[in-house]
Amino acid sequence: MENIYKELQNLGFSQYECKAYIGLLKNSPITGYEVSKRTGVPRSTIYEVLGKLLDKRAIYTVPSEPVKYSPVPAKELINRLRKTFETSFDYLEKELTSLESERETDVIWRIRGNDHVIEEMLAIINHAKDELWLSIWEPEVPEIKKAIDRKVAEGVNVFTILFGSPKTQLGLTYHHNYMPPDIVQERMGGHLSVAARDGEEVVIANFTETASPWAVKTKDPALVLVAIEYIRHDIMIEEITKELGPDKLDALWRRNQDLIQVVTGKRFESS
Repeated sequence: MENIYKELQNLGFSQYECKAYIGLLKNSPITGYEVSKRTGVPRSTIYEVLGKLLDKRAIYTVPSEPVKYSPVPAKELINRLRKTFETSFDYLEKELTSLESERETDVIWRIRGNDHVIEEMLAIINHAKDELWLSIWEPEVPEIKKAIDRKVAEGVNVFTILFGSPKTQLGLTYHHNYMPPDIVQERMGGHLSVAARDGEEVVIANFTETASPWAVKTKDPALVLVAIEYIRHDIMIEEITKELGPDKLDALWRRNQDLIQVVTGKRFESS
């Protein structure tokens, strides 16, 4: 019953209104006094509650002495509420959009909390129309894989660099094999994940074990471009490593003090 109350409250009913309406569904027609007695709605407020239900067109009165009340049938009420909300949404979508000022493309939104960050990444994925660029770590895969698979099925071009989860495919997937993920994680201070769509919008997120995940979201064309180029670069490094072998790539930088800092974020320490 609590779940029913919760859903009715989501549609604008108070807890007392929920109790009174459900009580009338079970027993009607009955007087206000009887509604109060059967539902636990205080007698001091029952007629105010019934009045609000009448205003919502959720119940109606039955002419009698004293006045009795009956509920609008559940299916009829649900259909009425659905039409009301759809009408309101259509109106607000039109009117609020017309009032909305042109937003600056360089606005950056900051997001905190794991659920909110994942939600924003899913929004990027779900809104992709032509192409999607992803840099993803294994722990995020279960949260987003279904959405990515849907986009692939729709014909969206998905390019992914994936840290860990070597058997997983997220569109055209390149697995980050050259440098162990823990080294990359140490340098970045966490799992830096990126989702960019259509050259228009990007979410750049960082998932850490010591603090709440955070992200930034923007349509700034410069940041979108940088994010996509970052993913392109990682993909090419993986392909170069595959072609030349990790030993040759190691030899290129491990004895070069400047490149050690570029690759690992640390200065070279001579023994």
